[in-house]
Amino acid sequence: MVVAPFFVVFGVFGLYPLLYTAWVSLHDWQLIDGNQGFTGLANYTELLSDGNFWNALGNTISLFLLATVPQLFAALGLAAVLDRGLRGRAFWRAGVLLPNVISVAAVALVFAQLFGRDFGIVNHLLGLVGIDPVDWRAETWASHLAISSMVMWRWTGYNALIYLAAMQSVPKDMYESALLDGASRWRVFWSITVPSIRPTILFTVIVSTIGGMQLFVEPQLFDPGGTATGTGGDDRQFQTLVMYLYEKGFRLFDAGYSSAIAWVLFLLVLVVALVNFAVTRRIASKG
Repeated sequence: MVVAPFFVVFGVFGLYPLLYTAWVSLHDWQLIDGNQGFTGLANYTELLSDGNFWNALGNTISLFLLATVPQLFAALGLAAVLDRGLRGRAFWRAGVLLPNVISVAAVALVFAQLFGRDFGIVNHLLGLVGIDPVDWRAETWASHLAISSMVMWRWTGYNALIYLAAMQSVPKDMYESALLDGASRWRVFWSITVPSIRPTILFTVIVSTIGGMQLFVEPQLFDPGGTATGTGGDDRQFQTLVMYLYEKGFRLFDAGYSSAIAWVLFLLVLVVALVNFAVTRRIASKG
């Protein structure tokens, strides 16, 4: 009886929408005209031959790698600094969380100005060292770097606090013994700290992977002229899977096709979760 409310809420807001989306994906279903008939796996077959889908998948993976990998390393280093005896530690720890609590719309607005083609601060700084201005929205890699920097700025501090909480649970006598044996702080960090918080690192990796695969708001707002279409630039150079789902479902009103995209995305995230579970069990068995 105690856990019954959880299963009720999960069934209503989790399981039912998931199963209903799977049912819609098997139909020619339009948001305006409704169900036009059962089509089986036709939406999935069309999806696999859809060049825009593969482009969106490639953009999603690219943005995920550019944003998540540096972000987690930066968060690990930031947590190590915060774990030391700094003055005003509470202030610094609260400060690193500030980017995460600021509205994502405000963050996108600021970064859109920073990466402006004609009057952006980033291009101004590049000009000081003799580099020509970059059209951050028009070029694929430039747009990916700009969006990734936005994601990193928002989430690095959040992950750093998670790492910091894990680091503070590591027994201090392990550090003292290593330092007495002549180990450097660098060696102590990689030989004691990182192995001790490995489960936390795996947790942040899988959560960041899920978030990266579902990236939508940052690239959507990065292109103010294309927010109504969700195409991610004139050449779809930074359109993600969720943006493509939005385009198909809410601009073209093709609910069946967008539901198929949603289920493919769900399966991709599920595969990542299963890989993480297998890695976690293997590490635990070795320990």
